[in-house]
Amino acid sequence: MKIVKTAFAVAALSALSTAATAADYVVDTKNAHASINFRIKHLGFSWLAGRFDKFTGTFSYDDKNPDASKVKIEIDTASVDTNHAERDKHLRAADLLDTDKFPTATFESTSVKSSGPEKATVSGKLTLHGVTKDIVIETQRVGGGKDPWGGYRDGFTGTTTLKLADFGISRDLGPFSKEVELTLDIEGIKQ
Repeated sequence: MKIVKTAFAVAALSALSTAATAADYVVDTKNAHASINFRIKHLGFSWLAGRFDKFTGTFSYDDKNPDASKVKIEIDTASVDTNHAERDKHLRAADLLDTDKFPTATFESTSVKSSGPEKATVSGKLTLHGVTKDIVIETQRVGGGKDPWGGYRDGFTGTTTLKLADFGISRDLGPFSKEVELTLDIEGIKQ
């Protein structure tokens, strides 16, 4: 019994020390060192690309225990930008993003599973257009280290594909435009 209690105490202390080593980061959107981009097929002939210009986020990361990582992102949906004012106005309209009714989209991780050297599958809940769905983002660490200003940064890239209908966006954009590819390039400043 004494051995079991000792083993439990060691495991508990180990878990606490692992949790204590995870660092908290703020996504560096202030200096445009992060981006959320998307692309969707246009009539099956080409890709239409765009981005969200305004978003915020935080994450925690420990390179010795990446599966304990967490991430949270909030997007200002009205900041959608495809470099075409009329199209952006239409994307904000009620039959697509409906940004007046749904001004933010959020993602919050529920689990992180390492899938290779500096690669992970991040699962979480995305709320978009008033609908919350479980999604998976395949991620890779780009790098981390000291920056020229005396701080420490870590950066990641991740991709996922979303079905528009899953989020209640039912506007028919044609047979080739039912899914949108989303890429997140995130650089965080250690707090």
